Amino acid sequence: MTPKSAAAAARATVYGYPRQGPNRELKKAIEGYWKGRVTADALKSTAAELRGATWQQLAGAGIDEVPTGDFSYYDHMLDTTVMVGAIPDRHRDAVAADPLDGYFAMARGTQDVAPMEMTKWFDTNYHYLVPELGPGTVFTADSAKQVAELTEALGLGLAARPVLVGPVTYLLLAKPAPGAPADFEPLTLLDRLLPVYAEVLADLRAAGAEWVQLDEPALVQDRTPAELNAATRAYRDLGALTDRSKLLVASYFDRLGEALPVLAKAPVEGLALDFTEAAAANLDALAAVGGLPHKRLVAGVVGGRNIWVNDLEKSLARLGTLLGLADRVDVAASCSLLHVPLDVATERDIEPQILRWLSFARQKTAEIVTLAKGLARGTDAITAELAANRAALASRANSPITRDPAVRDRAGAVTEADARRSQPYAERATAQRTHLRLPLLPTTTIGSFPQTGELRTARADLREGRIDTAGYEERVKAEIQEVISFQEKTGLDVLVHGEAERNDMVQYFAEQLTGYLATQHGWVQSYGTRYVRPPILAGDISRPEPMTVRWTAYAQSLTDRPVKGMLTGPVTMLAWSFVRDDQPLGDTARQVALALRDEVGDLEAAGTSVVQVDEPALRETLPLRAEDRPAYLSWATEAFRLTTGGVRPGTQIHTHMCYAEFGDIVQAIDDLDADVISLEAARSHMQVARELAAHGYPREAGPGVYDIHSPRVPSALEAAELLRTGLKAIPAERLWVNPDCGLKTRGWPETRASLENLVTAARTVRGELPAS
Repeated sequence: MTPKSAAAAARATVYGYPRQGPNRELKKAIEGYWKGRVTADALKSTAAELRGATWQQLAGAGIDEVPTGDFSYYDHMLDTTVMVGAIPDRHRDAVAADPLDGYFAMARGTQDVAPMEMTKWFDTNYHYLVPELGPGTVFTADSAKQVAELTEALGLGLAARPVLVGPVTYLLLAKPAPGAPADFEPLTLLDRLLPVYAEVLADLRAAGAEWVQLDEPALVQDRTPAELNAATRAYRDLGALTDRSKLLVASYFDRLGEALPVLAKAPVEGLALDFTEAAAANLDALAAVGGLPHKRLVAGVVGGRNIWVNDLEKSLARLGTLLGLADRVDVAASCSLLHVPLDVATERDIEPQILRWLSFARQKTAEIVTLAKGLARGTDAITAELAANRAALASRANSPITRDPAVRDRAGAVTEADARRSQPYAERATAQRTHLRLPLLPTTTIGSFPQTGELRTARADLREGRIDTAGYEERVKAEIQEVISFQEKTGLDVLVHGEAERNDMVQYFAEQLTGYLATQHGWVQSYGTRYVRPPILAGDISRPEPMTVRWTAYAQSLTDRPVKGMLTGPVTMLAWSFVRDDQPLGDTARQVALALRDEVGDLEAAGTSVVQVDEPALRETLPLRAEDRPAYLSWATEAFRLTTGGVRPGTQIHTHMCYAEFGDIVQAIDDLDADVISLEAARSHMQVARELAAHGYPREAGPGVYDIHSPRVPSALEAAELLRTGLKAIPAERLWVNPDCGLKTRGWPETRASLENLVTAARTVRGELPAS
């Protein structure tokens, strides 16, 4: 096509959409099913209704081609594992007996069978279930879900495109199964996997699919020649199939880089590229390979991961440049809209002026449709939309909400000494041991305790005016008393107040800091049925008054054992928020760190001897390309040290991280200079302990022995065995005993039993240690 005809043919599409429904109907149905209150048929009916409503809403908004297969009861990677028949051996009987229950057992485990490992999806806060593969893995095709959902959409009279995780990304994100050689590379199974994808593609073609999308986001990361050769082979073989639909290979989150020539030359009919996160790099690389003659280009020009309105004129200019580089240019978001909330229109507590700046999934859909219309018909067809967009962008750029001179002056005055503890770790450790007088293998938890229905009801009653502040605070006090009493009785060494007053570990702080906005309905899936409401970082950050001191001091007044002050670290405050895009992230992190530094100082002044500053997002925010990482880690570790650098040597600083690949950031963990770090380790069988030991990590660490993302209760024997494994890597004088993560999502019965077993395990293994 000529550029003019390519423009006229432009269509609007998306790669995926939030799954939960406008009132989180899917979450409620699934959790009801787990509790026996919802039947399997009712759950499936709810899911079908949500899928149909989403597709019809997208089509009604002007989306020309809706995605299918992106819907999931739990996770799309787990769905892919089912599709290719890679069920872990320990789950095969459960899946054969009842596919739905077996599916949830893989995700959550049972009392007798451990779940699959879970980790972060690239540099997002979404979690996926890690495939477990070995030399003996046998793949078998099961396209029932993908075919059924395509058939549903076609039955509504819609143009639909199935979306699958691509075979190369699936294998690159997999891990060796238990019992497989440690050096086993799942990518060696590619030739065994491709025929299964061929079967699925044939089934989808028979069901009526004109196009099938294969997502390959792993190719935006640094890849070896062998991995690029695997991608070449995969798409040579899939492209050579005769019984298939047209193939659209999609990448997102970063620049495609050295993989772009591979896919450009592959015998597939289309590519989808991210032109937001890596616009210039992908544009240059596309031009360098001579464009995509005779191929479809889906241009992701609307940001799929953040919530600011698109600059329509800038995006139209970018699309215009692309017209000469492909046979057909369609318009999309940069990635699935899974990562943003549903609809700005449901927000009633945000000022109308600010609402104009925001774009959630429905608004992004409208932006995509507007851009496709403008590309196809010219800007005269979208005059009103462009005028409204210019006004919204100007309103934000000129708003005093975004800039506070006092905050900027303070951040500009920070020195290197401000981000450094006054004594080296060895001297601090001596002071802390003298002050805290803890046993070997000290026990603690990560921070939160179960958020009971009574607590949530009390919070809702306060919000709706059914109880006053005094009544609510009495309920919180009672909960803290119960949590402290239980921990003392159980025998934990370092206690927490349980965070009864907190709705979410980021939102709670965001609501008390200037510069943040909180949503009422901005839910985003984190994993399974766990949804969070990321706050919006709209302006400069400061702390008007103490945020946690009162409740921490109250808890400490109930016990002689140390109670940890609990804070969320600056990097996580950014990563689990929608961040501003009008200044460097490092500048924003420094502002947040200074606000938290004030809180740490107030906790210490109030008598708190142990302060935990959680940074679970440090690894997840790591740039996907190695060359971009040093700059990120420099400001990220500085922000943590700036938060904690002002405390006395005898104050013990903890941090916590979970569900990520820690091997890439062990040096950064060291650079944080925290006294104690707790990390996820139960599902990964103490892998992180070995990684810390290999690095020579010199401080104290608590690799988790209780997987809190599963409802199963680990026995004392199981926890003790994990501890013994940990002791092979970390000496007893530096090893802590704790769960993997906070207990907010767990119920009290399983929490009690699990923590009692944890303490029993610690005492058992402590008794096995040689006398000093």
